[in-house]
Amino acid sequence: MQDTLSSKAMPNTTEQYRSIVTQCKDLFVKKASDYGTSWRVLRPISIVDQIYIKAWRIRQIQEKGEQKIGDSIESEFVGIVNYGIIALIQSALAGNTEIDMSAEEAKAWYEKKAGEVEELMMQKNHDYGEAWRDMSQASFADLILVKLLRIKQILANDGQTIVSEGMDANFADIINYGIFALIKIEEERSLPPTPSQGRGV
Repeated sequence: MQDTLSSKAMPNTTEQYRSIVTQCKDLFVKKASDYGTSWRVLRPISIVDQIYIKAWRIRQIQEKGEQKIGDSIESEFVGIVNYGIIALIQSALAGNTEIDMSAEEAKAWYEKKAGEVEELMMQKNHDYGEAWRDMSQASFADLILVKLLRIKQILANDGQTIVSEGMDANFADIINYGIFALIKIEEERSLPPTPSQGRGV
């Protein structure tokens, strides 16, 4: 019964997952066309801080229930996904000091790393039975912050771990939490309005 349920759920999850990745990638490629690959100068701690700022802002908006600037929670999760992919690309290119990269080359690297992260998602989804679908948006923000603090500690230890996952594994989890949050945001958007939401009632 478990296998039957998983096989029915997975195709929909895969479709939703890839749709979100495509949206994130499209923005990444457009920015690469506009700004080049200036992100190549970022060191791991700088990427961590960029993601931390976004995750912390999401948490503040969730707790306060309001925001003062226009960038939505959704756009912040997209940024988290893209900076996570950048972290994995930077890790793969460690020692390569070339900053300039064509938009097409950047896109190819993005697709390579996104594919690896998707494979991890599929493996974990199989073992955990899509438990993330029962999680709240707030939990995704908190878990991303936890992973970032772990990465900071790994960096403080000169990149070494004893029994824990390394930085790349933590960044991959961050990316997947961001994608799961974006899937849930899209699902909530597609829900029909409740009676209290209609015509000011």
